[in-house]
Amino acid sequence: MLGPVDVEGPDGPVRIPPGRQQVILAFLLLDANQVVSIDNLVDALWDEDPPDTARTQVQICVSRLRKNLAIGGVNVVIETKRPGYLLRIPGEDLDAHTFTTTVTSARAIARKGRTAEAAGMLRAAVALWRGGCLDGMESRALRTRALRLDEERLSAIEDYLELELHLGRHRTLVGEITHLTHENPLRERLRALLMIALYRSGRQAEALDTYRESRDMLIEELGLEPGPELRLLENAILAGDERLLVPDAAGEPEEPEPRPPASRTACPRQLPADTADFVGHDTVLDAAQAVLTGAQAVLAGGHRAVGVVVITGRPGVGKSTVAAHLGHRVAAEQFPDGQLYCDLRGTRAEPSAAFDVLGRFLGALGIPGPMIPHDLDGRSDMYRTLLAGRRVLVVLDDATSERQVLPLLPGSSTCAVIVTSRARLTGVPGAHRIDLPVLDAARSLALFGAVLGTERVAAEHAAAEALVATVGGLPLAVRIIAARLAARPHWTLASMVHRLASERHRLDELAHGEMTIRASLSLTHDGLDSRSRELFALLSQFDGPSLPGWLAGAVLDDDRPFPSDLLEPLVDVQMLEVSSVARTGEFRYRFLDMLRLFAREKAGAEIPPARRAGAVERVVGGWLALAEQAHRRVYGGDFTVLHGAGVRWQPDPEYVAQAMTDPLDWMAGELENMCAAVGQAVGAGLHEASWDLAVTVATLCELRGHLDEWQQTHQTALTATRAAGNILGTAALLGSLGTLYLTRGQNARAHETLNAALTDFVALDEPRGAGLCRRDLALLARRAGEDDLALSLYGQAIADFGRVEDIVGRATVLTQRAHILSRRGEFAAARADLADAMEINRSVGYAGGVARALRRLGQVQARSGSHDEAERTLVEVLAMVRRSRDVIGEGHLLFNLGEVTAAAGRYEMARRWFTEALEVRETIMDHRGGAVVRTALAGVLERTGEPAEAAGLLEQAVAVFAERGMERERVAADRMFARISGTRRPEE
Repeated sequence: MLGPVDVEGPDGPVRIPPGRQQVILAFLLLDANQVVSIDNLVDALWDEDPPDTARTQVQICVSRLRKNLAIGGVNVVIETKRPGYLLRIPGEDLDAHTFTTTVTSARAIARKGRTAEAAGMLRAAVALWRGGCLDGMESRALRTRALRLDEERLSAIEDYLELELHLGRHRTLVGEITHLTHENPLRERLRALLMIALYRSGRQAEALDTYRESRDMLIEELGLEPGPELRLLENAILAGDERLLVPDAAGEPEEPEPRPPASRTACPRQLPADTADFVGHDTVLDAAQAVLTGAQAVLAGGHRAVGVVVITGRPGVGKSTVAAHLGHRVAAEQFPDGQLYCDLRGTRAEPSAAFDVLGRFLGALGIPGPMIPHDLDGRSDMYRTLLAGRRVLVVLDDATSERQVLPLLPGSSTCAVIVTSRARLTGVPGAHRIDLPVLDAARSLALFGAVLGTERVAAEHAAAEALVATVGGLPLAVRIIAARLAARPHWTLASMVHRLASERHRLDELAHGEMTIRASLSLTHDGLDSRSRELFALLSQFDGPSLPGWLAGAVLDDDRPFPSDLLEPLVDVQMLEVSSVARTGEFRYRFLDMLRLFAREKAGAEIPPARRAGAVERVVGGWLALAEQAHRRVYGGDFTVLHGAGVRWQPDPEYVAQAMTDPLDWMAGELENMCAAVGQAVGAGLHEASWDLAVTVATLCELRGHLDEWQQTHQTALTATRAAGNILGTAALLGSLGTLYLTRGQNARAHETLNAALTDFVALDEPRGAGLCRRDLALLARRAGEDDLALSLYGQAIADFGRVEDIVGRATVLTQRAHILSRRGEFAAARADLADAMEINRSVGYAGGVARALRRLGQVQARSGSHDEAERTLVEVLAMVRRSRDVIGEGHLLFNLGEVTAAAGRYEMARRWFTEALEVRETIMDHRGGAVVRTALAGVLERTGEPAEAAGLLEQAVAVFAERGMERERVAADRMFARISGTRRPEE
């Protein structure tokens, strides 16, 4: 509720149609677990002018709402209770309830003096909001109720700002409070907090200017003088009242509890949607379930084996449908730790490689991209280690061979695997094989009636029997024919028998199974209107895992606001299926493989090449436009990225606004589609669009750690730019690849690639590209200890970014340069660079840049001996990286906090920070980083008189350092071990 109404079920987002159903749901949620009268719901829907049928319409809407919630598996019940309805929902399942209870608890904790903890809880509560409460609702009654919650949010923000000012965080809060006052200019409490923050930061004149601006605005807007709080505050500032200074209590920072997020263990839910009208295969399903749940998956020695079910069968028999249904049947109770799913594309020209699939699975299991190994064996080892002891179901759809499947099998007997394939896959060890039969006559009729309607089947029972016999019990063909008849209610079933027989006779040169489906498809396809036939054919060109609705508009160059309407005729006749519902409520669509092949044949035979090429260019242009929008929302503009002259196609602005509510989440959901679009652009000769899309997507891949996709898109696009002699595009891709190699620690390769790109950028006089390369080359020089060279390159990069007014590029350089200045003891210069960087990043709303600059500031403060100040800064950054789900950044911040508190002599606190840092490192399987943390923690334990525990940690660390070739770290840890234990470890 804290934003647009958003419902999440066990299998992902649940779509509640906008309009009356959403209004009713929102009203019931506002009074959750209380009775809401029908009269109140009528008022919410129609204000003061309800129709005569209002109560009946409410009842219909509630009935549909119940059905939608039930289909989505949502844990709520809507009971009919006089004089209306009662929605029962656990409090923890409702974000508004979580917000109010957290705020209440935080305020109680604050009254007990636990200021830092209370401030953190309030920030966490406010972070639940995704916009205005019930954003997008037009109901006047709802808006009035929602405004109360909006007001509570602002009060909570003011509360945590006041608490953090008490903790002495005034300098880091100035930018945030300034932004909030611009958004809420009439809130005097925010103005007062800004004045205090400015005054304590040594900016007395600006604090007084804030008062005068507030007074002028209040007089002009409302004809009122400022309230007593602001007036007294102005007088206190003018008088230099000592009570405005940071309270003494803030001089000694509270010991903040190292509080991890609720859970660091990712629990993926990747199963595709179940089929509502599934029928048949009961015996097969029971046998498969017994294998998956352990009843039959037992080795000769009596030990439990991994349950593996391989489902095979002819095209159209429903292998994927059965696998999805079976997965949902066992998932909730037997595999609560998650379900992994991948379409292995066995029937496509390029099946998915096990290496790439493992990368996606590891990411879904919570491993950040930089931590994922670069080789197949390393990925398989990490995958099996992560799944050891966890109850996870793995579904591998459309496998092509045992070689593709074997690296994806878990090693733990607590897991299970479902595989579908056209091949028998006899080389999969211990697999229970099911050769899926076609449906018998009774089950074919049951499926036919579920799609078409039992009344029409009963009315022409003999014709229905003849139809299902004609299609041979193939579920796909049964569904297609039933859907075709459902879309033509005036057609008799007998007429369809004759049409299908004629079509089969025309296609009698085909194999029986293929002939059956082709006949069904041909009849349905030929019955579509011309626009739907063209759309069906053109859509088949796109290889992404799902099709968003806007893509239909791009394919036909139709700019209507709801382009998904173009797809509904295809869904109605089951030529496309709805695969999922996005968080925005938008449907996602997909082809079955056989339908895609059929559609591509139609495209080649019936659509002119120029029309096909135009559709590809518009779709690629749509992805490019959306990727640009995502980048702008993250970075505050077109900063730190190069663009080319590829054609853009702009989706509907309202769709863009909805999709970009969280641009990084949107990008993560669409990444496979955008990677496919890069390949599509290369195949179509759109070399300019291919590199532009690849480097734009890379800036987002970098933030979420999607390194495989980063490399894949760039290597694909490079083939096109080099073949076309596109020097700028080639340089842009090489420069971006250089950043990737830098991220992976491949320093020599990064140096070579960045220099090659820089040479071309200088020759082209392209300053932004040159600035990006020099920034990264400076970081390489810094890593090599060549600080003078690094400072020279940073200076050139600042000049490059200045030429194109890339202020965020400048801010990233200033943040990095401060590290060298601090290391040299030039603390004032380092602080000045970081202050500039934070001001730039805050001005454009680039939260990631603010966090990095603040972290660097904390390190500068610690290096200069301001340990308490450093701790306050780093605690603030820790909250920021946790909100952004940056687990690598969280590990770094926890380690930094351990270093700072240890340097201040607060060893118990340091121990707690280091312990939590070690937990994070182990969760993401960062063994190198874990060894570094163990060494630091051992130093603390030595200080607290626990030599045995310290020696144990050092032994583990030395083993990792030796294995990874980290000689300097190994020698230092070995020396510490000798000092603590009085003995040297034997050489490895």
